[in-house]
Amino acid sequence: MAEESFQLYDTTLRDGTQQEGMVLTVEDKLAVARRLDALGVGFIEGGWPGAVPKDTEFFRRARTELDLRNARLVAFGATRRPGVRTALDPQVRALLEAGTPVVTLVAKSHTGHVRSALRTTLAENLAMIAGTVRYLVHAGRRVFVDAEHYFDGYHLNREYALEVVRAAAEAGAETVVLCDTNGGCLPDEVRSVVAETLALTGVQLGIHAHNDTGCAVANTMAAVDAGAVHAQGTAHGYGERCGNADLFTVTANLVLKRGREVVPLERLRDLAATGRAVTEVTQVPARAAAPYIGGSAFTHKAGLHASALRIDPDLYQHTTPELVGNTMRTLVSDMGGRSSVELKARELGYTVEAGSDAVARAATRVKELENRGYSFESADASFELLLREELDGGPRPRLFEVESWSVGVSGAQGTQVRTEATVRLTVQGRTVTATGHGNGPVNALDTALHTALDPCFPSLARLELTDYRVRVLSGETGSGAAARVLISYRDGRRRWGTVGVDGNTTAASWQALLDAVHYVLLDGPPGRADDAPPLAAATG
Repeated sequence: MAEESFQLYDTTLRDGTQQEGMVLTVEDKLAVARRLDALGVGFIEGGWPGAVPKDTEFFRRARTELDLRNARLVAFGATRRPGVRTALDPQVRALLEAGTPVVTLVAKSHTGHVRSALRTTLAENLAMIAGTVRYLVHAGRRVFVDAEHYFDGYHLNREYALEVVRAAAEAGAETVVLCDTNGGCLPDEVRSVVAETLALTGVQLGIHAHNDTGCAVANTMAAVDAGAVHAQGTAHGYGERCGNADLFTVTANLVLKRGREVVPLERLRDLAATGRAVTEVTQVPARAAAPYIGGSAFTHKAGLHASALRIDPDLYQHTTPELVGNTMRTLVSDMGGRSSVELKARELGYTVEAGSDAVARAATRVKELENRGYSFESADASFELLLREELDGGPRPRLFEVESWSVGVSGAQGTQVRTEATVRLTVQGRTVTATGHGNGPVNALDTALHTALDPCFPSLARLELTDYRVRVLSGETGSGAAARVLISYRDGRRRWGTVGVDGNTTAASWQALLDAVHYVLLDGPPGRADDAPPLAAATG
């Protein structure tokens, strides 16, 4: 059961959608709300009914399509307009028509904004706040008030900012949320203002932080330490300009660092999966280095780290990754050594002895290959093939051999470019020749390989190329430089990558394509633990 005395509030569907490049449909918003509810978030702000048609539609559909088990749905809006009766203000009426149990009102707490943005008097602004809150509370709604530009307003005219907090609370607002709207505050400032506001008003306070100084999460934690019992944020820190406080980081910090069970501890293990699900809907990628849930959050590369992690993972990790649904990963590179290879081998499910000759040989080969331009950080499959050769004591018999391959590109002015690849393979003792067409050499070669091999090896039919990256390596210039190709794949249940390096980009791509095929056809490895996952863990 989540801690009921603390209010964890998500505003991804309203404030988060102001991020540049993010456009969510009503269906998208419903999907994100369901995932946040499953995580255990206490409040989900759905949007601004009456002001944004899409949000009005969202709340209409939410009545029948959104079965929230943990969260309460919130409608967001503004106080009544100056000089207008609250009951007659269409924006306020739209908040009631949204039918949500909770309403959040944005209110001006900065005297400059009251005069220049609202174009009204300070007294009228207080009346607008109190009257709108009272009206909504009388209609049976729980009301939160977002005190916009509070920290800047507090420094400009402290007494008026405090009057805004008191007016909202005395009218019946449950929580007054102090907003760092411009995102310009630092943690010591936030801590001081929140503590002073709490001492001078006695009102239940919350925090809404933007990330323009890179301190949104730190400011949120500072506010909580100063007495705030309500924290707002967005998934992955989505939001306009530099974004908002990252709700996932705030949640993990509160649970793991402050002992505040704002979501049930067992649901915290869904944090990383929730993050991935949200990015799939929004199509706005999260940072690989995002705290707690990023793909790199518990990833180790340097040899010194790997040596220590082999003894005790806690030596270089601030918490256990499984607590938030993540996993520790070891990157194999020329920066590491035997310890990195040993850890990576165990991560892939192999039983290897510390300091074994096979591990030493694999580490040496990695260093040599990376010196030539290879990179195994995103190429787990290529590394596992290398490792298997060392564990087996030499190259393993292949289920097929390549006799030759070729690629041709043709076109004429005004016509579509045509790319054709031909592969000639020896498969199960017979020669197989296949041709493939595509939008480029890699696509054509990939198609030709599938045409030749899928009938013999049905498991390859699920192999799908998902990403292709080329980097020109230093040492040469222009079109004569060597290239490193990284290719990502999936087969319906796993994701992995392969690497190829050659002076010819197509040849480098061919290496990476072959590694993918050989990897899928790899049988169970010797020395793999009985309970280990099949082949490599996901890299994406």
